[in-house]
Amino acid sequence: MRPAAHNGHRAACGTASFHRPPGPHRMNTEQQKSILTIALLAAFADGTKDDAEREEIRRIAQSLAGDSGMADLPRIYQDVLLKRTSVQAAAAALSDPAHRQLAYEMAVCVCDVDGRQTAAEAQFLAALKAALQLGAQQTAAFEHDADALVDVVEKSAPSATPWGAAGAAAYAAAAPTPAATQATTTLPGPADAELDKSILNYALLNGALELLPQSWASMAIIPLQVKMVYGIGKAHGVELDQGHIKEFIAAAGVGMTSQYLEQFGRKLLGGLLGKAAGRTIGGLGSAATGMAFSFATTYALGQVAKRYYAGGRVMSTAMLRDTFQNLLGPAKQMQLQYLPQIQQKAATLDAAKVMAMVRGG
Repeated sequence: MRPAAHNGHRAACGTASFHRPPGPHRMNTEQQKSILTIALLAAFADGTKDDAEREEIRRIAQSLAGDSGMADLPRIYQDVLLKRTSVQAAAAALSDPAHRQLAYEMAVCVCDVDGRQTAAEAQFLAALKAALQLGAQQTAAFEHDADALVDVVEKSAPSATPWGAAGAAAYAAAAPTPAATQATTTLPGPADAELDKSILNYALLNGALELLPQSWASMAIIPLQVKMVYGIGKAHGVELDQGHIKEFIAAAGVGMTSQYLEQFGRKLLGGLLGKAAGRTIGGLGSAATGMAFSFATTYALGQVAKRYYAGGRVMSTAMLRDTFQNLLGPAKQMQLQYLPQIQQKAATLDAAKVMAMVRGG
């Protein structure tokens, strides 16, 4: 989110798509590439992505290239990483005002997806806005409505205890040692069936959010994943703050920036962002089929969290990642089975309902 020093409007991707005129016109390949380039430039704008996150973003570029047949997407990633392209060059390829608006919204979402916006990111967004020739009047509704979702996410987050040296030390002190857990093979906890039902419900909802054509929708996925993990930990008697939950999600190999980029890339290349905003998922036909990857990610993450907290929180980072990857394949098969339910849920969602779910209402 934007710190107070930059706060004309705080930006996480918001609900503005409900108030815009119909969405962007259909895009050709070059326009899609330009918007993806801008999203990648936004991802690296603060210069703080670590090696693991950069590698995950590279993997996503390769995956999207394979799915879409755009063989040069990995080259675009390299051009961005090695600074061989620029905001001005990418913006120059976007002549449609709706495409420029979408590019700006996506960049704001990418900058804010990890919950903080640095001075470098704010500077990047200002330069992007100028390059896209967008004025305050064109972005005001988006920026205003973005505040609403940010406020809901902040107010609904688990305990605001900061995650720093003190938080890490407290967590390490509270976590049982491997020797201690060897003496107890099972820990008291809720019935697996209850947690499995909750995890499935979160997965269905997040799959539905990814299928919505509105550009804001995927930004609600991560807060809902945070709420899911919080609920799983609490069910096992562990009170978690938002900082720890985000650390856990990252440890499992689900990077926040990379996850959003993957959701956005699939939505863009699959044609959902070329549809009219507000159109129900039932009318999207083949564009929606197979795109609910957030179902699989959320389901696998929930199952990893269930095992982690039931087992006394002693799984190493390597074990967390291996477990997540092993669960992801079967979860992707499950999403095909549940696609009709995902599509049905997507057709019922609007801004108020999504924010109520994030809030917990």
